[in-house]
Amino acid sequence: MSKLQALRERRDVVARTLNDLVDKDKTPEWKAEHQEKYDAAMREISDIDAQIKRHNEAMAAIGAAGADGNVDPDLRNQFTRTQGAHGNNDGALRAYLMNGFQGLDAEQLGALRARQNQDIRNAMSTTTGAEGGYTVATEYYRELTQAFKAMGGLRALATVLQTSTGAQMNFPTADATSEEGEIVGQGVPVTLGETTFGNISMDVWKYSSKKIAVPFELIQDSMFDIEGYINSLLQIRLGRITSRHFVTGTGTGQPRGLVTAAAVGKAGAAGQTASITYDDLVDLEHSVDPIYRAGPKVGWMMHDTSVKAVRKIKDASGRPVFVPGYEQGNPGGAPDRLLNRPLVVCQEMPVMAANAKSVAFGDYSRYMIREVMDLTIFRMADSAFVLNGQIGFVGFNRQGGNLIDVGGAVKTYQNAAS
Repeated sequence: MSKLQALRERRDVVARTLNDLVDKDKTPEWKAEHQEKYDAAMREISDIDAQIKRHNEAMAAIGAAGADGNVDPDLRNQFTRTQGAHGNNDGALRAYLMNGFQGLDAEQLGALRARQNQDIRNAMSTTTGAEGGYTVATEYYRELTQAFKAMGGLRALATVLQTSTGAQMNFPTADATSEEGEIVGQGVPVTLGETTFGNISMDVWKYSSKKIAVPFELIQDSMFDIEGYINSLLQIRLGRITSRHFVTGTGTGQPRGLVTAAAVGKAGAAGQTASITYDDLVDLEHSVDPIYRAGPKVGWMMHDTSVKAVRKIKDASGRPVFVPGYEQGNPGGAPDRLLNRPLVVCQEMPVMAANAKSVAFGDYSRYMIREVMDLTIFRMADSAFVLNGQIGFVGFNRQGGNLIDVGGAVKTYQNAAS
């Protein structure tokens, strides 16, 4: 067993112990010895997390480094493969990245042209015959989308729609939470009870990965996984900007983010510019109508620094309201919990500051992300790159997002102004 695996397993053991400790059925009275065990376990988890972080940083140090010598943890030696070990699904993409449009054989061209709504589109320059566009295969795009989910906490909970065109999409809305019927007597006419309909649009924007310059040596080296290299760069660049926009986007010239669209369910009292109390958490949870609090994607969402703040909060009995998760993502595992609700760390959420909407609670499936067709990669072999011993790549993808809700499925906690 590797050291990293041993650390992760030990963390799960400690986290499960904490879950048992905080369970009110097993420890109905929270005493000083319970708090001592809780604090000791949390210190051990923090120490394990620090060791895991140091291990990952050490691994990154021997991975792929940028031109400036700095290492991006997302670009490690995972892109080096045994010669000939590339998967079949990568064949057409690898051939295109290495040799351009003309690098695809007849079989690859025929298979790609046969796919409905997926083709190779020539974007020939008037001066450079090696330029072209490539609509990435479904398998590759699915892998990229999964990486987006790992990068942005909201995407994993939101409802994702895939459309074949980027035409404007409208969603009719009606807030009937306060409407009700009536009792009428015999022969008595019913009263008028009009309802108001609204409209929420789901527009999309064209996102770019920015251009990527890849040295000839990396493309020519058969031991180097060029698909993985490009894939990782696209994950980082497209993932970061879309994740940020889906949370805090203004809605003007960019998607309307969750925090922008959600109403304030609880405002902090004077002086709470960087804090939140137990009562605030309870009030925020109950500001969301019960009809929205029963779904599988209901919970808390906040920045990691906000998690640090809520970890210190205790209920009226002195019992911590935060319980760390274990074996996350595995059957039988459990996520971090706050007031017995799942807690998602989302680094795109605002940090606690004056007037910041720093904590969200509700049903995140009401936030919809729209993707138009597939990711498109363009290969550029003009003089601007070739004279530097490089081939250029750029990726485009059309996406949009909006909170399709008028009943308050998600509410936020807003820190005090001063």
